[in-house]
Amino acid sequence: MNHVLVLGGTGFVGRHVCEHLNRLGLRVTVPTRHLEHAKAVQMLPMVTVVQADVHHDRALQCLLRDVDAVVNLVAILHGSRARFEQVHVALPQRLGEAMLAAQVRRLVHVSALGADPAAPSNYLRSKGEGERALQALASAGLQLTVLRPSVIFGAEDRFLNLFARLQRSLPVVPLAGADARLQPVWVGDVAQAIVTCLRRDETIGRTYEAVGPEVWTLADLVRLAGRLSGHPRPVLSLPRALAYFQALLMELLPGEPLLSTDNLRSLEVPNVASGTLPTLAELGITASAVEPAAARYLDDDGAADPLIGLRRTAHLRR
Repeated sequence: MNHVLVLGGTGFVGRHVCEHLNRLGLRVTVPTRHLEHAKAVQMLPMVTVVQADVHHDRALQCLLRDVDAVVNLVAILHGSRARFEQVHVALPQRLGEAMLAAQVRRLVHVSALGADPAAPSNYLRSKGEGERALQALASAGLQLTVLRPSVIFGAEDRFLNLFARLQRSLPVVPLAGADARLQPVWVGDVAQAIVTCLRRDETIGRTYEAVGPEVWTLADLVRLAGRLSGHPRPVLSLPRALAYFQALLMELLPGEPLLSTDNLRSLEVPNVASGTLPTLAELGITASAVEPAAARYLDDDGAADPLIGLRRTAHLRR
């Protein structure tokens, strides 16, 4: 394997995957519709950024030329049902079909913990349908590995950093889904898992759950973010009805909402390991605990610059 196509390579996880592949001396191609979003990976010598829309079949066909393997990280957290289906179902299916046509067999697909076609949220349901579409193509020769991460944290995340910033300005944090159970996984561990799956043929045909070593409630993670950032605030758990009302109001605001009703429906599914699928340990990865890793970036209010985040990731690995 010499050349890897990384869809979603300019995103939070994608930047770390590109950095890992670059360190291994592998050629990496990263498509993006907006070149200004690729600054964090353009500085990596083995990475080539290409302006392309992966939702167009012709663009996929061009991108797959001279490629040995593909990583699919493209995902959204908010949107209409049709948008979720476009990104999480139609794109993986079209990607898999284009790969088979181009005789590119190897795919590592990043899904989500709790993905299930029968899940209560559009996010988890579409993730499950996307997996099912790819599994059908695996019977035609696609060499598929699926990775299902829990909520991912790291220096550039929009999770712990968000709660830390909110506590700098709010006297109390009104929290929907406070009792939701999560098993957060560090972005560096997820990136390492993706690269390990690419390099090990024995992972073909398998699904892995990428989780951290600890189960947390959402409320406890919010308290941790406040404490580590030096701005601890009381957390007020909202009743279910009030939580959905809050989410509806946020959906009416311009821009991407901080919280949506679909997010709340996802939180109703425990975001923890099932116990029936292999985890990071089977890939030889010792999952990082939340507090020591998060303390590296929350104690100075996070890393707004993605380049800083990559450098801190490298420091943590050393």
